[in-house]
Amino acid sequence: MKVEGRDYQTVWLEGDTVCLIEQNLLPFEFKIFRAANYRDSCMAISSMVVRGAGAIGATAGYAMAQAFLENGNDRGYVETARQQIENTRPTAQNLFYAVERVYKAGLLSIELAVNEAHQIADEDAASCKKIGELGNDLIADGSNIETHCNAGWLAFVDYGSALSPVYAAHRSGKQVFVYADETRPRGQGARLTAWELRNENVPHAIIADNAGAHLMSQGKVDMMIVGSDRIAANGDVANKIGTLEKAIAARHYDIPFYVAAPVSTIDFDCASGTDIPIEQRHPDEVLYQTGPDAEGKLEKIRVSSPGSEALNPAFDVTPAGLVTAIITDQGIFKPDQLAALNKQAR
Repeated sequence: MKVEGRDYQTVWLEGDTVCLIEQNLLPFEFKIFRAANYRDSCMAISSMVVRGAGAIGATAGYAMAQAFLENGNDRGYVETARQQIENTRPTAQNLFYAVERVYKAGLLSIELAVNEAHQIADEDAASCKKIGELGNDLIADGSNIETHCNAGWLAFVDYGSALSPVYAAHRSGKQVFVYADETRPRGQGARLTAWELRNENVPHAIIADNAGAHLMSQGKVDMMIVGSDRIAANGDVANKIGTLEKAIAARHYDIPFYVAAPVSTIDFDCASGTDIPIEQRHPDEVLYQTGPDAEGKLEKIRVSSPGSEALNPAFDVTPAGLVTAIITDQGIFKPDQLAALNKQAR
C-alpha cells in the first residue's frame, strides 16, 4: 500500500531488525518503529505498535527468527523467547501459527528460520490479495458497507482482510461507501480504518459504535464485513469487542454479515468459541484517550469519572449461526463448511 507515494508493508525485516509502522501514532504521525531484538518485537506486539491478526503473526514470526539469530545454539534461550512471544496477545491465532512454523524451521538451521519468517509474511500479503479478489464478487455496485475495528492493510502485511474486498471493488470502478465504526476503546476504526480509506480515496464516514443498528434500521447498510483474530473449527469467530452486537443487529435486519480472514486464522484444534481465550487489557484504555494537543504533541487525558474502575475485554465471540459466510484466501465458505476445509488443509 502507498503512503505519501511510497510503497509500504506493515512489517518487514532489515538484517536482524524488525521494522514496523508505529500504529499507536496514527493517524497523527507516520513513523517506523525498529525492534532491534525479539524482546523489542514482543513489546511492539503487546503495546499495539503493531496490531491485527496477520500483522501480529508476521511480527511474531520475525521475533522468533530474531531469537534464533541472537542465540540459536542455546535451546533454553530459544524456548524462553518462544514463551514470551506467545504470551504477548493470547487471542491471536496467527501469532501461534507463525511462531510454530519458524520455531520448527529454526531447529534445522537459523537460515531456515529467517526464510520461514519471510515466507509467512509473503503468504499473508498474497492471501489477503486473494480475499479481496473473491470478496469483490459479493459487493454490488452502490453498496454501503459497515466494518468494525481495523482489518485493513495495517492489520496484515498488506491488502487486509475485511477491507481487501472494499479496495478491490473500489479499484474495479464500483461505487462503494464505508461506515467505519469508531471501535472504542482503542479507536482503531476512527484512527486506522478511516486513515486507510482516506489514503485510498474510498468514500466513508466514521460512526459511533452504537450507531450501527440505527443505520441498519433505516436501510442504510447493505452488508457488514469484519475481520477475525481467531476462528474456531465450528465457525465461531473471535473479533474486536463489539462485533457480536453488530452480528445480532445484522441478523435482526436481515443484513449479510461476512467475516474475512486467511485460512491461517482458523484454529482447527479449537472446537468452538468457548475455547478461545479472551484477552483482558489494561483499564486505562477505557478510562483515557490519546490525541494531539494544540502543538501536535500526543497527550493522554482521562475521559471518564475519576475514581471509577473499568473492565476491558479486547474481544468477543460471534456464534457461527450469525455469520453469513467466511471469505478466505481459499474460497468463500459457510461456517459449517470449515470441516471440509480442514480435511483439505491436513
